[in-house]
Amino acid sequence: MLPRSATLRFAALVFALQLAGAAVTLLSVRTITENRLTASATDEAHHLRATLLEAWAARGVVGLRAAAEMRLDRSDRPLSVVLVTTRDGTPLAGNVGAWPPNVDPGAPATIELFRVRRDRPESMRVIGTVLPDGTRLLTGHVIEGERAFVGAMEMAMIAAMIVALLLAALAGWVAARIIARRLWRTVDTVAAVTAGDLDRRVALAGGRDAFEDLGRSVNAMLDRIAMLVGELKMATDALAHDLRSPLTRLRATLERALAAADSEEGRVAVLRAMEEGERLLGMLDTALRITRAEAGIGRDAFTPVDLTELVADIADLFEPLAEDRGMTIAVTPSAPVTVAVHREMIGQAVSNLIDNALKYGAGTIRLSVEANGGSVAIVVRDDGPGIPPDRRAAALQRFGRLDPSRHESGAGLGLSLVAAVARLHGGTIDLADNQPGLIVCMTFPR
Repeated sequence: MLPRSATLRFAALVFALQLAGAAVTLLSVRTITENRLTASATDEAHHLRATLLEAWAARGVVGLRAAAEMRLDRSDRPLSVVLVTTRDGTPLAGNVGAWPPNVDPGAPATIELFRVRRDRPESMRVIGTVLPDGTRLLTGHVIEGERAFVGAMEMAMIAAMIVALLLAALAGWVAARIIARRLWRTVDTVAAVTAGDLDRRVALAGGRDAFEDLGRSVNAMLDRIAMLVGELKMATDALAHDLRSPLTRLRATLERALAAADSEEGRVAVLRAMEEGERLLGMLDTALRITRAEAGIGRDAFTPVDLTELVADIADLFEPLAEDRGMTIAVTPSAPVTVAVHREMIGQAVSNLIDNALKYGAGTIRLSVEANGGSVAIVVRDDGPGIPPDRRAAALQRFGRLDPSRHESGAGLGLSLVAAVARLHGGTIDLADNQPGLIVCMTFPR
């Protein structure tokens, strides 16, 4: 079975078609040539038979013998085959010693037989005839030279087939290279756009073939995507600005209401309203971050960052909160791992992972940065109840919360933001069982 490569299958198809074409052509030439030579020898045998039968009709066996001897004495007919025998097979004239056993009267046959005064057998085309008086006549034509020519042609065909095989392989390879080179321009452009270069376009040569049409279509699609991303960026920026302003004014109003409240019950109500406002502002900010990350906005801000140092700094910030909850945070020591990332977004993602572990985990939260070949992973482990395998996909969705009672504050956007940040960096997020607890692994290329 051919590998699943369209280019390789196309090259194999070109190779097979050229090889089949060469084989059909060469075999056709061989067959036509051999049939032509055989037909010519058969005509010679029939002509000789007709000549000798005329002599037999005129003078009987004596005339037949005389005509046969005369024919064999002619220097211009050195390839003639003649044998005249009695009814019982006794030779009367000719250049063949005995009647061949594998020749039936009336039917032309190709045999190998010794002629008189020849030291090796020769291929010949012969016709056997039984006369009315029982005399038998064998006429034919030697085709040894023609057979040698056909053999030489066969050797030439084998050599030509080898050459055709090499040329077909070369043609298939060249065709595959041409297709691959034309397609890789588009593939490289799509890969660059996926990596965040939204200004990259397929270079066009100005032709009118299918590859140029594909390039133009891809460029039109990328232009449309770039326009939509730009509009999304402006819309999210405007939304964030428009919503932050009233929320800020709401907070200021609530602060004044808190200062003017006469009763403890009123102050408590105002404080709750302020907390909900802060929560709403946080949800808005997180949702906008996710949207921008999923749209690829932010790749232009990638800078080299030591992830080991970044993770350690974030762990230090959460250490007091962990102590208040009776938990600890441990960072696994490792060598510096410097990667080009969006520092703020990676920091927010790690903070979200630690915050989730503090809310839903237990025991010790272990953080590590693990470099493996061309990828790097930020891993957070906790000793809590974990997440069942059948609910992990839901945990990564926006506003996906697994605690029905909602006993912890939050909007279900923490892991969704982590997943969006991982995708922004060309990576993935995986949830696994820590037995007990949860392992969250955010992996992306270095």
